[in-house]
Amino acid sequence: MAQKLYVGNLSYSTTEDTLRSLFAEYGEIESISVITDRDTGRPKGFAFVEMATDQAAQAAISALNGTTVDDREIKVDKAKPQAERGRRDARTGGGRRNRW
Repeated sequence: MAQKLYVGNLSYSTTEDTLRSLFAEYGEIESISVITDRDTGRPKGFAFVEMATDQAAQAAISALNGTTVDDREIKVDKAKPQAERGRRDARTGGGRRNRW
């Protein structure tokens, strides 16, 4: 079963290709997603890497957590489930109440 990993404290110059070459040593990669700001398109300094197996994910965590990539000490851990977001309502500006 695939296991999603959180990779934090990334340099803004770290690319998907850099992460792919780094994590491929520990097993098959299902997907990589470098998170970017939706307004500016710039990287936010973290990514998610989905490894094909739990064993590959654990090997990557053990080997890569605390290592230096692009002059930054990265954090690698199991990703937490995404928190559920509230529904956006266009009439009230994304869930905000009107003040009149």
